[in-house]
Order: sequence, then C-alpha cells, then structure tokens
Amino acid sequence: MFKFSLLRNFVRENAFTFVSMLLLVVVPLVVSSTLAYQLYQYQDLFQNLSFGQMLLYFMVISITMALALTPTTFVALVSGFYLGWQAFPGIVVSYGIAALVGYSLARFIDHGKMMSFLNRFDQARALMQELRAQSWSLIFLCRISPVLPFALMNFVLSLLQVNRTRFFLASIVGMLPRTLFFFWIGTQANDIINLLQNPDSGSKGQILMITLIIISIGGLYFVFDRALKKALRNASIKNE
Repeated sequence: MFKFSLLRNFVRENAFTFVSMLLLVVVPLVVSSTLAYQLYQYQDLFQNLSFGQMLLYFMVISITMALALTPTTFVALVSGFYLGWQAFPGIVVSYGIAALVGYSLARFIDHGKMMSFLNRFDQARALMQELRAQSWSLIFLCRISPVLPFALMNFVLSLLQVNRTRFFLASIVGMLPRTLFFFWIGTQANDIINLLQNPDSGSKGQILMITLIIISIGGLYFVFDRALKKALRNASIKNE
C-alpha cells in the first residue's frame, strides 16, 4: 500500500513532465509524415541554397529537432538527399544545438521537480549522483542507439542535471555514427518519398543498426548496474 501511494504521488507531482515526454515520442511521427508530402511537392525549394539560406536551414532544423517536430533520422535523410555532403558538418552541429535547446526546455518544464522527489530517498539520490558522475558514457550510449528518440532522451537526460558542455559534446559524438549512415543513404536516393517510407540500408546497414543497438543496450546495462551497485555500497557504508 505504501509503495502504491508513493508511486501515485510520484506520478501526480510529475504529471506534466510525463505528458511532455509522451508528446516527444508521438509528435515527431505525425509531423514527419506530413513534411514528407510537402517536401515532395516542393522539391526545388532546397536547390542552390546560398550560404545565408543554408545557415537559416540549420537554425530551423535545430529548433524543430529540439521541439520534437522532426526526428533526427528524418533530418539526416532529407539533408543528404537535397543538400549533399557540403551540409554534413552543419547537420552535426545542428544536432548538438538541438540537444542543448531540448535540454534547456526540459529543465524549464520540469523545474527540477522530479529530481527533488527522488532526492527524498537516500538510495535514489545516491544512484542519481553515480549516473551523473558517469554522464559522458550515459549520454553517448543513449545517443548511439538508432531506436531511442532524440527529443525524449534530451528530456530524460536533462533530469540528471548533467554539465551542459559535456551534454553537448557527448551528444554530438554519440549521434555521429548513425547520422553519418543515414545521411549517406540520403545522398544515394533518387526519390524522397520512397527514401522516407523505406530507407533501404541493405544487409550491411541492418547489421550496423543492430550493432549500434546492442552496444547501446549492453553499455547502458553496464553503466546502470555499476552505478546501482556503487550507490548501494555507499549507502550501506553510510548506514553502518
């Protein structure tokens, strides 16, 4: 009964945070399907962009990714298809900026309420401290996975209140393998609709995606297991 009451209080006190996290999963799927049709209708829009227009594009996608309006995979495919390799460095930096914007937005929405709730419990507080100490590995492993939603991970990772510079750099490094892969697929495509509906990655691409998922899951399990054991050990020593 006590545990149920605790869970109910946790959900009630952080209801807005949980709703926001749910929207960060659903919204990108809806918006990207709509944008795919619009991009097909206006394919000339991205041809022969000037330097200033390219910068504007990077600024726009940074905001749309941060707000979960466009999935990162969608952005990589579309940018590769329309802009080619000259745009790749800008895409990488845009991912980092989007991560920072998403981080700040999540902190604004949550106001530290979830961490304040968890800090009421010694073991939970100790675990959060250990995860924060291993934040580079944690962020990298979350970013390298092609199945963990970018905007949702911004929100979740921001709750740990990790260092912003570390968050920015680890996000860029972690996103790089799958960004490079999907961007390359975009450069090889002939039709934007077919590309977005079925980005044919071939057997080698599928092996790469599976490998990244395995690395992410295995690495996250190791990080959480080590952090939990250390937190419990420290709590035990403290109580002696």
